Amino acid sequence: MNTPLTTVIPPPAAVLLPIEGETKLFPVRRVYCVGRNYADHAIEMGHDPTREPPFFFQKNPDNLLVSSDFPYPALSSDVHHEVELVVALRSGGANIPVEKALDCVYGYGVGIDFTRRDLQGEAKKLGRPWEIGKAFDHSAPVSALVPATRVGHPDKGGIWLMRNGEATQRGDLSQMIWKVPEIIAELSKLFTLAPGDIIMTGTPAGVGPVARGDRISCAVDGVANLVLNVV
Repeated sequence: MNTPLTTVIPPPAAVLLPIEGETKLFPVRRVYCVGRNYADHAIEMGHDPTREPPFFFQKNPDNLLVSSDFPYPALSSDVHHEVELVVALRSGGANIPVEKALDCVYGYGVGIDFTRRDLQGEAKKLGRPWEIGKAFDHSAPVSALVPATRVGHPDKGGIWLMRNGEATQRGDLSQMIWKVPEIIAELSKLFTLAPGDIIMTGTPAGVGPVARGDRISCAVDGVANLVLNVV
C-alpha cells in the first residue's frame, strides 16, 4: 500500500483565472512577459526597436489579480500602467515551429503589467534584474479569458487603456514586432512551455502613472475588457 504524501506546510493555493461565460477555471503555471514588443513604446522608453529586439521576463503566478481593486503598492511613488494582450496556452513544448504555435493557444484576454517605474529605473542603473519593479503583489490584473474557439486568433484590432475616462494608450495588435506565433516559437527556444502558461505580449505607447482613486478601463477590441479601481 502506498503511503499518502504529506507536506510540512500547506501547499500554495492554485492560481485560477475565470473563463468568460463558463464555470470552469484556467489554472496558471507560469506568467511570461514580452518587453519592447511595440516599436512606439520602445522609442518612448528611449530604445531603438531596429537594433534591440523584444525580450522576455517573468512575473509570478500569484502576482495575478482578478479583483476589481488594484492596491497601490508600497515603496513606489511612480506606478505606471501597461495594457497588454494576454495569451493562455492549452499545450506547450520546446522549439515549437512558428506554423504550429497557434495550436498551443487556449484563449485570450486583456491584462495590465503594472510597473513600479522608479524602482525599475534604479535596477536598470545598477544593472540588476527588474523583479522589484515588475513582479510585485497584484502587479498583473487579468480579465476573464475567452477561448480561441470563440474569438479566433486576433492579429489586428484596437488595444487601449483609459484613465478616468481619458484615453492614455491606444494602439493596434498589428503593431506588435513579434506576433503571437513568433512569441510562442521564440519563447519555446528558451523555456519548455506547458499547459497553464500565460504570456503578456507587450504594450503600445502611452504608458503613464496611476494614483489612488483612479478608475482604469482597458480592452482588446472584440476580445476582452477589464475595469479597475486604484485603491
